[in-house]
Amino acid sequence: MSQSATVAIATSGVTKSELEKSTIRAISWRLIPFLVLAYFFSYLDRVNLSFAALTMNAELKFTPLIFAWGAGIFFIGYFIFEVPSNLALERFGASRWIARIMVSWGIISALMATVSGEWSFYILRFLLGVAEAGFFPGIILYLTYWYPAEYRARFLAAFAIAVPVSTVIGAPISGLLLGLVGVMGLRGWQWLFILEGIPSVLLGIVTWFYLTDRPERAAWLAPEQKAWLSARLQAENAAKQAATHLTVGQALSSPKVIMLSLIYFGFVAALYGMQFWLPQIVKAFGLTNVQTGFVTAIPYLFGTIAMILWARHSDATRERVGHVGGALLLTALALGVSSFITDPTMTMIVLTVAAIGIFCTFAVFWTLPTAWLTGTAAAGAIALINSIGNLAGFGGPYIVGWVKDATGNTATGLLALAVLPLIGGLLVFLSGHDTKTEFAGAK
Repeated sequence: MSQSATVAIATSGVTKSELEKSTIRAISWRLIPFLVLAYFFSYLDRVNLSFAALTMNAELKFTPLIFAWGAGIFFIGYFIFEVPSNLALERFGASRWIARIMVSWGIISALMATVSGEWSFYILRFLLGVAEAGFFPGIILYLTYWYPAEYRARFLAAFAIAVPVSTVIGAPISGLLLGLVGVMGLRGWQWLFILEGIPSVLLGIVTWFYLTDRPERAAWLAPEQKAWLSARLQAENAAKQAATHLTVGQALSSPKVIMLSLIYFGFVAALYGMQFWLPQIVKAFGLTNVQTGFVTAIPYLFGTIAMILWARHSDATRERVGHVGGALLLTALALGVSSFITDPTMTMIVLTVAAIGIFCTFAVFWTLPTAWLTGTAAAGAIALINSIGNLAGFGGPYIVGWVKDATGNTATGLLALAVLPLIGGLLVFLSGHDTKTEFAGAK
């Protein structure tokens, strides 16, 4: 620990453990609720297409393949601009760059209400991906500026809780918004895009003034808290640099980064393959749009609870491989089994298990790259892993759509989809992970 941190602790009249707890608590109350809210609308604007499709597809005469292309082309734009966007965040600061991302994606998401045919659908979904590129990996990088390694899984999970919660809350709301047919001459799906896009614009403006780029600029932390946090993070970063010092180019071409990208590809395929098609699977049970919204939320509610508990267990045991690989294999098993079930109740139970596996993976995965990378190399590598992985956001929905178009059965598409998280889970166990580097500097 640095001399300044030691002096600060001695003069503050608190023990190190009390100072550590108060610092982490202050950071968490300041950042996590706001970032969760931002990610909530980010993810909602990305996947609300799955609910709009319940009426939009029929009205615009979109086939399963047209829908799959539109759902997936978002990730092409996302892939192209992901690494440059994250490097820009590292250069310009989180508050400015994340604000820019949120305002631009909110505007384009609302403009989805103007879709009138196949090509306008493709163009706006592509532009939405371009606008949102860099948000998620930017936040992952941003959290490494504030949290020591031993806290990361639980607070990454706390941030990522926005993904399942966006469906738990957003699915019923989206189902209700589809009922606004004819209001001011617009269709229900148009109102869905408009009313779920506006909050992102407003929140982006707030982001510019609210987020603090680095701990040393945090006027809301006491001097002794900033001294402790700086010393702790410097010790961890020094240990990482001693173990492996990579340039951006070396990080981007590292076999370890490529392996993590492939693992993440399997995870993302399962996440979006299920996300974009689950409302249509549930609607086929004979439910109304509103009922579909509530039933679709069930797997994500259980996934939320499991994600938090799994992340805490991973931090407590300081184990990562089994927590990521095991959850991916559970996802693959559940998706595969779901394709052989026709009973609606049993289908929902098995898909709930799949959702639990998906979000338990999400809770811990991002501790792997942040365990051994720092600075600009971390910014580039995290963005590359996320961008390559998110190409599965195109592949996952497309596989299900292609199989459904060929067979008329969505369930068969889930069986094909299960192969990707299966491969990802096996790769986790093959690659392994050294927690000694990750937790170096921790007391």
